Amino acid sequence: MIDLVWLVPLIPLIGFIINGLGRNTLSKSLIGFIGSSVIFISFAISVGIFLALGADANKSHEVFLFDWINAGTLHIPLSFLVDPLSAIMLLIVTGVGFLIHIYSIGYMHSDEGFGKFFSYLNLFIFFMLLLVLGSNYIVMFIGWEGVGLCSYLLIGFWYTNSSYASAAKKAFVMNRIGDLGFLLGVFFIFTTFGSIEFSKIFPQAANMLPGNTTIALIALLLFIGACGKSAQLPLFTWLPDAMAGPTPVSALIHAATMVTAGIYMIARSNLIFDLAPVIQHVIAIVGLATAIVAAIIALTQTDIKKVLAYSTVSQLGYMFLGLGVGAYNGAFFHVITHAFFKALLFLCAGSVIHALHHEQDMRHMGGLRKKLPVTFITMLIGTIAIAGLPPFSGFFSKDEILAHVYLHDKVMWGIAVFGAFLTAFYMFRMLFLTFYGKYRGTHHAEEKIHESPKSMTVPLIVLAVLSAVGGIIGVPEALGGNHWLSHWLSPVIKHTGESPDHATEYILMAVSVVGVLISIAVAYGKYIKQNHVPAPDEAKRSVLANLSYNKFYFDELYDALIRKPLDAISVFFYKIVDSKIVDGIVNGFGWGTAEASKGLRLIQSGNVGFYIFMMVVGIISLLLYTYLSL
Repeated sequence: MIDLVWLVPLIPLIGFIINGLGRNTLSKSLIGFIGSSVIFISFAISVGIFLALGADANKSHEVFLFDWINAGTLHIPLSFLVDPLSAIMLLIVTGVGFLIHIYSIGYMHSDEGFGKFFSYLNLFIFFMLLLVLGSNYIVMFIGWEGVGLCSYLLIGFWYTNSSYASAAKKAFVMNRIGDLGFLLGVFFIFTTFGSIEFSKIFPQAANMLPGNTTIALIALLLFIGACGKSAQLPLFTWLPDAMAGPTPVSALIHAATMVTAGIYMIARSNLIFDLAPVIQHVIAIVGLATAIVAAIIALTQTDIKKVLAYSTVSQLGYMFLGLGVGAYNGAFFHVITHAFFKALLFLCAGSVIHALHHEQDMRHMGGLRKKLPVTFITMLIGTIAIAGLPPFSGFFSKDEILAHVYLHDKVMWGIAVFGAFLTAFYMFRMLFLTFYGKYRGTHHAEEKIHESPKSMTVPLIVLAVLSAVGGIIGVPEALGGNHWLSHWLSPVIKHTGESPDHATEYILMAVSVVGVLISIAVAYGKYIKQNHVPAPDEAKRSVLANLSYNKFYFDELYDALIRKPLDAISVFFYKIVDSKIVDGIVNGFGWGTAEASKGLRLIQSGNVGFYIFMMVVGIISLLLYTYLSL
């Protein structure tokens, strides 16, 4: 089965070609079937590869396809790496991707661009699989750029809306900033190790001592790339705006797969980052700052998808915090559980939006529990999972990160736990505002509310089950488990970090759970007992609430510090350098030629005697020149 790994990305690519070419001729049912079937086939092959790898003593296989680039000492083959890390990612990308494709059949059924949408989804899956399977940084980078392209296409899917098109451009540009860092890091890797192949780089890195300046620079550049793709400070503002795309896009790209690419890349490069402790500390600080800032912003948002978007940014911050303290297993564990519960939450939000005819403002929702029972129950499960209550999946992955942070730095742990409390509060705030109390929309809209079709609710149920029981793969020894995931990833991730003793771990878990329960109780009291509804946009707010509601004015700050100065510079270059100097020189040549021709044409009199005279003058001039040059 492992030798068939090339089929995993190839089959979605075939689906992209078929649906792309037949988007205007094939029926929607056939397009949906083809688009979903190719992902399911890839998932089935991925399951076979996972099982084959588990039964194989050799946990790392490089499947060579062909030589791609040969230039001097640079040798880049197109080959795939099948190991415990990539095998898990295959299951996430194809498994969650398949459920989202099924969901999209119902969600996008009335959209005129149905065929185009499924072709884009298939293309995204192809590039994401290329990213996680590449056996070298260049193949990874091709997939990296490909998912960025697909993100642009899918965020701006409804491009006739100018704000949606702008959101797509914003995502594309901000990702390019990070991608430049990634590419420069790859250049430095080649000059340092003489290769971009994982199999040649990591053995060399394992024999190096920490503190090397070049390695630190490489780690920093790779981290910058990860910041762009995984929406970390300061390159995070594109992700909330990316909610302009259809909800299945938010679930697939901005919750389960693309935004976790940065975490995957750092986990894959863990041997390099272990050699740069200073950069690791920077990663931890940036991750923690991102987690807290995004959580504070989420507290006051009224758009249900924006709440989930900032929640995604915050959870990605926790993953980076785990990477920064050396908890690679915990960070990747959170990637897995986050894929389950955040995809679930986004799809539940899509179900609510679908039922309310594209209403996304929670101030116009409420009282939907009985009208949307499946959506409510599954969203409740996802909310509990992200809040971190046992025995749901988010509890195990979040607490593993927090335990490692506690051993690393007590202050960072305290801030991170506070962020976890904020997570529980704003997530249950979203749940209570959406499903409890009285419906706050129009009576006409209330009469049309109905549960989503099975094509949308079945994926919700599957993801809800995974969100509830997914933590079983990482149950710690303190709770009687053996942390299967840690053992599975041990061939790839050598450094697992220290774990606290059982007594300390019990205390940390208790503090986390009690704090989360208190946060839920506070949200319950405010939004159910007091029936509080967020104020209108124009209402006056406290200073902190105003900062949170306006997203700390990050967009306005970037606009003032970056966009406007660049615009001013471009205007200067246009009006002075381009128009006056460049155009002046070009126009000067043109004017000079025109004026000279006006003078020269006067000698064309038509008089034969004048022509003979000029010929004699020319001959005499040549004779004089020849005589003087002797």
